[in-house]
Amino acid sequence: MSVAVTGIGCISGLGCGAEEHLQAFRAGGSGLGKVTLFQTRLQVPVAEVKVSNEQLKSYLGVDSDRLFSRTALLGMTASKQAFQDAGLSNSHLRIGLVSSSSVGGMDLSEQFFADYAANPQKGRLRMAAHHDIGDHTESIADYLQLDGFRTSISTACSSSANSIMFGARMIEQGLLDVVIAGGTDALCRFTLNGFNSLMILDNVPCRPFDESRAGLNLGEGAGYLVLQSEKSLMPGSKVYCRLTGYANANDAYHQTASSPEGEGAFLAMRHALEKAGIEPSVVDYINVHGTGTSNNDLSESTAIKRLFGEHVPPFSSTKSFTGHTLGAAGGLEAVFSVLAISERVIYPSLNFRTPITQTGLSPVTRMMEDQDITTVLSNSFGFGGNNASLIFQK
Repeated sequence: MSVAVTGIGCISGLGCGAEEHLQAFRAGGSGLGKVTLFQTRLQVPVAEVKVSNEQLKSYLGVDSDRLFSRTALLGMTASKQAFQDAGLSNSHLRIGLVSSSSVGGMDLSEQFFADYAANPQKGRLRMAAHHDIGDHTESIADYLQLDGFRTSISTACSSSANSIMFGARMIEQGLLDVVIAGGTDALCRFTLNGFNSLMILDNVPCRPFDESRAGLNLGEGAGYLVLQSEKSLMPGSKVYCRLTGYANANDAYHQTASSPEGEGAFLAMRHALEKAGIEPSVVDYINVHGTGTSNNDLSESTAIKRLFGEHVPPFSSTKSFTGHTLGAAGGLEAVFSVLAISERVIYPSLNFRTPITQTGLSPVTRMMEDQDITTVLSNSFGFGGNNASLIFQK
């Protein structure tokens, strides 16, 4: 049984809403720039959302004095768009919320501990209370006035894709009629310094799948889909596409690195295709995970070649535009995958010059319009080998 996608919402360094993202993709303009949200000695590109917390609160119409993490505000913004896009109301439908994050409210808690470390009698404890991953989910549920099932998922960079997968399973099992699913993450010092300690940040704009790739660029944002059961659709309801396949697989190779042969990535993609009941040849476009790190891109491209052989479909990494938004990546890229079908486009990978020697694969490097896109594979591969793949079909 397929699940209908009836609403989308997104915010990232490229803009707010689907239309602004499409314009940015068409213009070929990356969202990467200097860090402005906080003080740091690191001179690395990041993709910040170009609005302040105060501006986000104004857009949402919430009390300017109320404390929210930036992660929650970004999630509230994108989920509001998706909710309204689907024309949902809190009437007879059983509506659930499955949201994800890697960072949670760390942007607030790191401020608390700076004051607390200097003086244990100081620090606004309320800031630490927002640290928990589930806090942003509760903020979204309260904002959208959802009182039904809700839960939070955190599986590193595959978090949002797993949220979408879990939401689809809830619908298929008849437990919910509608699920708002996706994820959100905000930039903060701890995250930036943490990835710097792993030595996987690039000092210049990232180059996914390029032989010269040297690391990733971090970003922030949020992306959500509204998933809906077929029987709950009203006559004439707008349906972007359907989620027909999904899978999660773990290669259990290393705490952060993917296996060189891409075993987990291969299994996730293969099982997603099996769930959809289609052959690899049906896929028209792959929105690859494509972080720009040496390990990820070699591992993913090896898995793609293993699955598709000599007939690899067009693929690209939108992280060259948005940066790697961590727990939000799968949600944002699911939105982009849905738009690829509805708008008949394939996005470019920026900064690509030379294929990886071992695999020889080249991503799409220019915006392709008027494409006959019926099936999109979206990959999200996380630390610890937690790999998720989604199949969207017209």
